[in-house]
Formats: sequence, structure tokens, C-alpha cells
Amino acid sequence: MRPHGTPVNPAAGDVTSAVLAIGRPDFPNVLIDTLRRHADVGHCMVFALSRAGAATCLLDAGNIPTGGDLGAAYAGQFHESDPNRDALFEGEGAAPIMLPAFAPRMYGARYRKIFFHDSGIVDKCATAIWTGDTCFYVNFYRITTQGRFSAAQRERLQMIAPAIGASVARHFQSSTTPSPSLAELFATRAPLSNLTPREQEVCRRILLGLSSEAISQGLGIGLHSTLTYRKRAYQRLGISSQNELFAIVLDLLAGPHGLN
Repeated sequence: MRPHGTPVNPAAGDVTSAVLAIGRPDFPNVLIDTLRRHADVGHCMVFALSRAGAATCLLDAGNIPTGGDLGAAYAGQFHESDPNRDALFEGEGAAPIMLPAFAPRMYGARYRKIFFHDSGIVDKCATAIWTGDTCFYVNFYRITTQGRFSAAQRERLQMIAPAIGASVARHFQSSTTPSPSLAELFATRAPLSNLTPREQEVCRRILLGLSSEAISQGLGIGLHSTLTYRKRAYQRLGISSQNELFAIVLDLLAGPHGLN
């Protein structure tokens, strides 16, 4: 962990913004902005696949003008010929799934024409997560003017894929399974609820990506006090970094009473 509360990985704060947008109307915009900052993703689509074979396009956000039409076409019939389908269903379980690297030869001629040639898509990455009987399939695209993902961008997407998948799944479940706010999460769910009120206030602000200096100013306390509260909170939680604090929130998010 770096001094003054700076995250070890700056992307952690970026993902936090998407997590905190779960259940809100602006979630799609926050999600695509997060993905653009992190790996210059051009477009994101989310599909819900059921064990029974049905498919639904849940989210279509980004820079592909025909995205809505592509989503409808995929949900209507093309999901059955997706070369990732076997990997999605073979990977059924609680763990996030990272799909194989994109290669045009993986797809049939008609599929390639509609979804890549005609739309201008030149590259994609994808992740998925099963929740009950539903697989949330999250696709990240880049178009001709952007070029393909770099190796570093692919690595960053792989790193945040579990958090993004869990956030997407929770967002689309939240309409039928209301979730507590971040404040309620700290107040009612262990181990976060085991912290003192001041330790909770510091940790909540850490999750929002604030520096220790900004936290001190917002709470009206000295920097030394902020660092002390952070240290005590981390000790109580058995962690040593902001990323581990974020992981605790994601674990609670994936539970039956997640985060909104």
C-alpha cells in the first residue's frame, strides 16, 4: 500500500464507481465510462442466458450505432451459434468466467458478416458469471477507428472482470431483489459492521477513491488521525490494502443481500 491512502492500483477506484452505481438509472453510463478509462472499451453489451436456452439483451452502451439491432439479433437466434457458448455453460458455477481471446475464425461466415464486418467491430473481450439459473455474459468491443485491444488493455480487463461481472449481475438483480445502500451495508453486514463508526466513515470514503488528505478534510480531523483509523480498520478486517477492502465489498455484493 502506498502512503497517504493512494490505491496500489488506480483502477480499483474506477471499478468502485461502477459498483456504487448499481441499481441506479445511470449504471450503463457509469459502466461504459469505467471501461473506457480502464481499457478504452468502445462498446459494452450484456446478455442474460438461461439454462433453458433463452437469451435477452440487457445492456447496450457505447459507440456502435447498430448496437441495439445486434443485441436483438444475438438474443433472437445467434446466441445458439456463439463459439463461446460451450465455455459459458461448461463454466457454470459461482466463479467468474473469462472467455478465450477473440479470433474471427472462431465464428461462422454469416455471424462474422453481421456482428463484425458490417458493424465495424474489430476486437472483443468477454467475461461471464452465473447467478442461480442465469448467466450474465458481458462483452467488451472495439471498432475500426480504435483498433484492437493492446496486451496491456486485455490484462487490465482480465484483472477487473470479476468485479465488473459481479456488478452487472447485481445491478440487473436489484430490480427484483432490493439491496441496502453502502451506509446500510457498513451498518448491518459483518465484517464491516464490526468497525467503529469513525473507522466505517474512513473506509467508506476510501471506497469512494478519496485520498487520506481529502478524507481528513471531509471529516474535519487531522491526517494522523485518518491514518490511525485506517490502520485500525484494516487490522479489524484482517487486510492490508484498499484493494482488499474493495474485495470484501464485492464478496458482500455477491451475497443474497448485496449492494445498491
